[in-house]
Amino acid sequence: MGIQLSRRGALRSAGVLIVSAGLPVSLDAVLAVREAAAQGVPVPPLPGQLDSYIAVHADGGVTAFFGKIDGGQGLDVAIAQIVAEELDLPAERVQVVMGDTARTVNQGGASNASGVSQGSIPLRNAAAEARLLLVEMAAGRLGVPVAALSVGDGAVFVAAEPARRLPFAELVGGRTFNAEVKWNGRYGNDLNVEGRARPKAIADYKVVGTAVPRRDIADKVFARHDYVTDIKVPGMLHARMLRAPVAGAQPVSVDEASVRDIPGARVVRKGGFLAVAAPREWDAIRAAQALKVEWSAAPAPFPDQAGLYDHIRAAPVTKRAVAMQQGDAPAAIAGAARVIAAEYEWPFHSHSSMGPGCAVADVRANGARIWTGSQKPHAVRDGVAKFLGLRPEAVHTVWVTGPGSYGRNDAGDTPFDAAFLSRELGAPVRVQYMRNEGHGWDTKSPASVQRVRAGLDAGGRVVGIQFESKSFSRTNIATSEADPRDSLASQLMGGGLNPQDTYLFPGDFVPTEPYAFPARLMAWETIPPLLDRASPLRTSHLRDPLGPELIFAAESFVDELASATGADPVDFRLRHLREERDIAVLRAITEKAGWQPRPAGPRGMPGDVASGRGVSLARRDGTVVGLVAEVEVDRRSGNIRVKRMVVGQDCGLIINPDGLRRCVENALVYGTSRALREEVTFDRNNVTSVDWATYPILDITEAPEMVEVVLINRPDIRPTGAGEPAVRTAGAAIANAVFDATGVRLRRGPFTPERVKAAMAGA
Repeated sequence: MGIQLSRRGALRSAGVLIVSAGLPVSLDAVLAVREAAAQGVPVPPLPGQLDSYIAVHADGGVTAFFGKIDGGQGLDVAIAQIVAEELDLPAERVQVVMGDTARTVNQGGASNASGVSQGSIPLRNAAAEARLLLVEMAAGRLGVPVAALSVGDGAVFVAAEPARRLPFAELVGGRTFNAEVKWNGRYGNDLNVEGRARPKAIADYKVVGTAVPRRDIADKVFARHDYVTDIKVPGMLHARMLRAPVAGAQPVSVDEASVRDIPGARVVRKGGFLAVAAPREWDAIRAAQALKVEWSAAPAPFPDQAGLYDHIRAAPVTKRAVAMQQGDAPAAIAGAARVIAAEYEWPFHSHSSMGPGCAVADVRANGARIWTGSQKPHAVRDGVAKFLGLRPEAVHTVWVTGPGSYGRNDAGDTPFDAAFLSRELGAPVRVQYMRNEGHGWDTKSPASVQRVRAGLDAGGRVVGIQFESKSFSRTNIATSEADPRDSLASQLMGGGLNPQDTYLFPGDFVPTEPYAFPARLMAWETIPPLLDRASPLRTSHLRDPLGPELIFAAESFVDELASATGADPVDFRLRHLREERDIAVLRAITEKAGWQPRPAGPRGMPGDVASGRGVSLARRDGTVVGLVAEVEVDRRSGNIRVKRMVVGQDCGLIINPDGLRRCVENALVYGTSRALREEVTFDRNNVTSVDWATYPILDITEAPEMVEVVLINRPDIRPTGAGEPAVRTAGAAIANAVFDATGVRLRRGPFTPERVKAAMAGA
């Protein structure tokens, strides 16, 4: 028989553990909890304990412990609604603790739009189990059967005599449930627990599905919200990193005397890792500017940017895989009445978070505490522990709101810098990157080339399609910080590279298009990185990884097929759709947009401004999303103005329609920015897009003038991802609208005025 530890009991007494029969826990875990408790280090919550997810307080309020974080979509509100629903409480009575490794179980952080679709499931089950236990406690106290009781407004009462009631606070408030739940043995997105209770039927929902307002807006607007940059620790030093002017170069000599006049300035160097620290932040900045460094000669690591896509086409393939094969697409295309082919190109993109990365580390003899804006704080805990040679239980990581992440950005590097510097300097250290680092040295989404061919029969129907994507790896740097070998600090110090399988998600390298083509071949090829370590062009996840480029190519190409047959773009898509959900989304957005069927293409409009409309349709992990974009193109300047967007999204059961609508709007604005403005620039030596001037994003004056959101609620389908799917629709819908306005196909992003003018001139 295995044993199950009560972490609450461990916290009450450093040397005393409460154990009970249950799921097996390894001896190492037992010893780790005992050792951590004895040393005063916070004890990680155990996934098999109900108290790890739900607490009822003496005032009747409830706290939900959620092992993910909110990246700005209001996820905490949705979780509060789900927990409140199962406990028959108003949502405002539920507070949500997120991303603290000493208080929450590792649910994988923010990734894959999984906050509600996967992360809410164990919280829902735990809340349902807590409700059952509260009812059973009340039945014993009131002397009535469980079936005679009801729950409402934070109390259990006799249904026939509502005055006979026991508030939650009186039943358990301030104490623990000390109850077990069945854990599935997995950490991360797939973690789940179940108890004896079954969650409510959807038909009985009262809180889920309502528009509960966000909780953070006022504090953010009035500057009361603490960000990771606001964390202060007594005795803290401020640090700045120094980066090589040529990527791959190493410091040959460092003249520490050059910063001797700056109060308290200290230099830390190990291999290529070079930093300065000082008690005052401005002094750290001055020291970074004043420190004299001689850098080694290094060969220029990058090709000319103008030759980027030729480099991708010619680069050796490190791995090729066929992600989907139905029928014999090459044979079908070879025998088709007509063959259509096109290539599409997509650049490197930067996270370009509103603020560069920041972290605070306080490393002591018995452990470490890290404050981070990373979206995966449990991975930071594990990675920093490996980096410093500590047990994971000895590292306490606290997530604090950062300037945004949407994947593995520079927030994933700062904890390693800060932890190493804190250990070396014997004091807490705050590492704050500068703007040029935030843009220049964050991980990038991979540049790529998509090749597409299709065969049409005499009637204009697709008989076969072949889609091949060739790009840098989406996981040259891992999707989380769990392995220090993916950090700039480790790579600069000469640490080994992570031999991870960088091809974990083969299906994501090809478009998740919904069409029922009779034969298709979907394949991807990955090429080596331009620089194998500590590179400013390291590639990793960016919001909706690979979605924007793949759907830009796939849905632009579907439009090209429609145009080649003289068909209306919507009618052509409907002709090749089979699934009801795809058809429903497409019909909903085109009806809302007032779509009038006609073949796409210019209509001979006079004047300097041409208008057009375009459509795109996509899937992402169970979510269906479609977009109609209406644009104006200034023929003189080449500028594209997005006048109206009508977006439809079916992501199963809707938890909070207001939050979902804003989330979809945000995704569209973000996707529009990437399609119209964003492109990492570089020369032979380094990244050159290092600020907002050299890496412009969509500003408020350029945002779509009108965004209309059509939500399709599917109570019979569990919630699927909502935060990322709409991002992938913008590029193709806008490009298709430009073709409708001008007759010009845009096959390379971003669609800058210069690029549009050149395309029109060459048409």
